[in-house]
Amino acid sequence: MFDILTGPKTAMCDQGDADPGVVRVNSSFYRRDFLLATLGLAGGAVLVSAADPSAAPLTFAGHEGFVTAVAFTPDGKRVVSGSQDDTVKVWDAVTGKELLSITVGGKGVAAVAVRPDGKRIAVGCWDKSVKMFDAEGGQKLVTLAGHKENVIAVAFSPDGKRLASGSGDDTAKLWDAGTGKELRTFDSGNEYDITSVAFSPDGKRIAAGDGDKVITLWDVESGEEFRSLEGHTAIVSAIAFTPDGKRLVSGSRDSSVKVWDAKTGKELLTLTGHTDEVTSVVISGDGKRIVSGGDDAAVKVWNANGELLHTLQAGKAVASVAVSPDGKRIVAATGKTVRLWELAK
Repeated sequence: MFDILTGPKTAMCDQGDADPGVVRVNSSFYRRDFLLATLGLAGGAVLVSAADPSAAPLTFAGHEGFVTAVAFTPDGKRVVSGSQDDTVKVWDAVTGKELLSITVGGKGVAAVAVRPDGKRIAVGCWDKSVKMFDAEGGQKLVTLAGHKENVIAVAFSPDGKRLASGSGDDTAKLWDAGTGKELRTFDSGNEYDITSVAFSPDGKRIAAGDGDKVITLWDVESGEEFRSLEGHTAIVSAIAFTPDGKRLVSGSRDSSVKVWDAKTGKELLTLTGHTDEVTSVVISGDGKRIVSGGDDAAVKVWNANGELLHTLQAGKAVASVAVSPDGKRIVAATGKTVRLWELAK
């Protein structure tokens, strides 16, 4: 975990190395290659860090496989991680203590999302499903079945009542997050994976990034396409709305981060600095910071105008990043171990 303003201090959990070749996906070679890059399966640790790079890391048992996704709970007290080892773990965000381990039963975890009230965890799985778990006890509550390929991305609506998912079957789906009922399928019309999904802050639109270098926005109620954003020169691997909903931020395998006007679709900024594919982007709760992670083993912090503020070295390819609700900490998935650095006082 990193302090966004002052840089890194860390806590670390090492579990040894696993065989980097153990990746099985029921799709084409292109998609296997895509998943290896986008989900950061060249490493797999959960990194939690803050302001003193000389601090001795804590080391404890954690995931046995690559960590593919991380998220904070809404209160910022816990970190949720998902792994290729088919588990989801919940950690104390300050001490790094493992609080809960869930065996998903989904042939591996590609994505996680925490409901806005913190009570449920949605898990995108390699068995083509989304599984919902109780965030306190870890009980499986419902399985959302309907995709024909691996579920790569998941996101809750702002009110927590709906869930969006993106899949290797080239579609995004909208679900009732309580019952698991499929409400709508969004199809961009191309034959590329949906790699990332996000709700607008008002919950009225869903954005999806895909393997055809495009971001598509749909109206949630009508299902009609609202706008298509084009400008990246490679797969769009991550997207996020600013808290006011006026801008959309995207990361791509072309190594860039772009900022768009969410209403007009106009490209406003291109942030360059990563030297390899960008796998993840998030925005701080106040909208003042953009955080990106990439296969160049770097986590970068930018201001809203696109100025690079910090580059944080993660050591291995970064699969996923998340920012704490107070905007003061970052968690990054990288490597096969869990490493936790205590936060600066």
